[in-house]
Amino acid sequence: MLRATVRAVPSHLHATLTEMFRHRPGLAAELLTGVLGTPLPPYQEARLGAAEVVALRPAEHRADAVVQLTGSTGPVCAVVVEIQLHRDEDKRWTWPEYVASVRRRWRCPSLLLVICADVDTARWAATPIELGNTGSCLRPAVLGPDLVPVVTDPIAAARTPELAVLSALAHARDEGPHTVLDVLADALAHVEVDHAVEYAWLVLAALPDRARAHLEELMSTQTHEYQSDFTRRLRGEGRAEGRAQGQAEGRAAMVLRILAHRGLDVSPTTRARVAACTDLAQLEAWGDRGLTADTVDEIFD
Repeated sequence: MLRATVRAVPSHLHATLTEMFRHRPGLAAELLTGVLGTPLPPYQEARLGAAEVVALRPAEHRADAVVQLTGSTGPVCAVVVEIQLHRDEDKRWTWPEYVASVRRRWRCPSLLLVICADVDTARWAATPIELGNTGSCLRPAVLGPDLVPVVTDPIAAARTPELAVLSALAHARDEGPHTVLDVLADALAHVEVDHAVEYAWLVLAALPDRARAHLEELMSTQTHEYQSDFTRRLRGEGRAEGRAQGQAEGRAAMVLRILAHRGLDVSPTTRARVAACTDLAQLEAWGDRGLTADTVDEIFD
């Protein structure tokens, strides 16, 4: 879905996609049944559950979102939602743990829904995870960019604005028609202003130049009742995001300069890790360690 998101800050991309499911838990079920064709038991309501999936473990054992589908007698299914922007082999060990923990907690069938940033990551995530020598395995339900539908129906977009966001991220192109962006601009009128700003900023940060300019023009000329407040917040969010990204880039460059000055050999992988980091506190900590550390491992372990 995220072929166009190379310009988006990874942490912002991950946070906003996660927020979609926290804001609208029913999206998990809609993607599973409507897009991926995964059957679910009849349910009456989708609720957001606690994200902690493993008791008495460190904080990293948290799913991005956990959705509980309930019927008249209680939970009928649980969906563990994970936003995966790149391959992470450790997830193939923790994902089964997440699903088993939620299944034990709510005493109902549980499954894993993974939203992936690119086709290669989606292909990796969809590989069944063998659990032992008995033939049992976990088969994640995976939504990659190639499976996101092209949303051009305004009624469908208004009903599920989050799907219109995913459609715009996956299918907006400089050379292609702007229908998905036109529909998205209308769909944002059906979203609370705070969430509309987040969704719009995510898409704007991800689009190539021509498509970005087209969406900005659409949002500046529409006359929805929310438009004035929406535009004001979007512009403010954009300025704040730009300042934060500029600070992170400057601090990352400083970390790399410190390491170069001290003659420490920095691998391309580590250099990319530093450049991609947007956590100012983490960058500052790396810089402080770089002043005295004897090896790169001492800085980043």
